[in-house]
Amino acid sequence: MDYASHSINTGIYIQKNEALKKIAFFDFDGTITKKDSFLEFIKFSKGILSFYFGFLINSPYLVAYKLKIISNQKAKEKILQFFFQNMPFDKFQNLCNQFSEQKVPSLIRPKALEEIKKLQSNNITVVVVSASPENWIRKWTKAMQVELVATCLEIKEERLTGKISGYNCHGQEKIRRIHQQYTLADYCEIYAYGDSAGDKQMLALAHHSYMKPFR
Repeated sequence: MDYASHSINTGIYIQKNEALKKIAFFDFDGTITKKDSFLEFIKFSKGILSFYFGFLINSPYLVAYKLKIISNQKAKEKILQFFFQNMPFDKFQNLCNQFSEQKVPSLIRPKALEEIKKLQSNNITVVVVSASPENWIRKWTKAMQVELVATCLEIKEERLTGKISGYNCHGQEKIRRIHQQYTLADYCEIYAYGDSAGDKQMLALAHHSYMKPFR
């Protein structure tokens, strides 16, 4: 085989390989986990009494969100501001790392873990797409060799502002972030797993979609 024909054949092989790529998108809270990790993180970092007091104080915003008067992002920022505004980022990230090591494993649904490992064994790229902040999810996804798309928190002068950087990774924003990071036309099969209305757009992207599959 001369060099020219080898190059052509290699190109064909690469194109075929690319056409066979597959990817799976997983919501985190309620899909992979048994409970909402954002709520569990607040309990872990602030204590149960502070958790309930904070949600009581902020209940008007939560009611307004439920009535669709304010957005999911606005409600989440009110909670973030109450509990974490002006906290040094290093302290916050240390708490996130502790939570990831000590609490996250107990939140994971065994069937979800089995599904992720099965997909990986078939060379399918697995991506967690979450509205929760990336700070306590990333350590787990790295250990699992899973990719992550998640909400980012705003940091100024090495402190949390209590606001989200950009947009909350929820609903349509999940779709925007997925398209920003992945060219879906490169994948011959797309899987998606979710558990709530905020995942419906993501599920609609997939050839194989699963709502509440691990319960």
